[in-house]
Amino acid sequence: MSSPHHAHSHNTKGSSTYRSSETGSDVTRQNVKAMRELEEAAMARRTGADRAAAAIARFCGSITFVWIHIAVFASWIGYNSLPWFNAFDPYPFTFLTLVVSLEAIFLSTFILISQNYDMRVAERRNQLDLQINLLAEQENTKALQMLERIARKVGAHVGDDPQVRALEEATRPDTLVEQIEEAYREEAGEPPPRRDPT
Repeated sequence: MSSPHHAHSHNTKGSSTYRSSETGSDVTRQNVKAMRELEEAAMARRTGADRAAAAIARFCGSITFVWIHIAVFASWIGYNSLPWFNAFDPYPFTFLTLVVSLEAIFLSTFILISQNYDMRVAERRNQLDLQINLLAEQENTKALQMLERIARKVGAHVGDDPQVRALEEATRPDTLVEQIEEAYREEAGEPPPRRDPT
């Protein structure tokens, strides 16, 4: 079991490596590397069913899948339509219709499984984006407050600027959500919700 000191030193080392860029190219390269590592970690956590569904969905979206079906359908219909063959599924090709229907059911299920996994990954990414944005907003707010204190010390106080005062306040996500919902309701022509007077 690793000690807290060891874990702390490991995290510090990783953080210093991640933030030790000297050029813009280094920054973007390390960001791409970090995102690739996140992608690899997400891929490693997939279950066998997720892997199978993704592989089948990927194959179904290829041109090879289309050409195979064209060849199979053409051969099937030709064999059962031409008079010199012993038709096992004559027109209207009832058995072919059954096979295609069953295939469509299974393929749609595999595609939905793959899409559900992609949706879960996208939700995690959205949560990551949200957390980073909230952290950046908190850092910016704290930086503005510190700059305000420095400005007071050097005699460049701008406390009478309402925009600075507004930006120094911490952003409340719940308030933003309410404002967004209100904007959508106004666009749809819906009445504003009743507010509890208490």
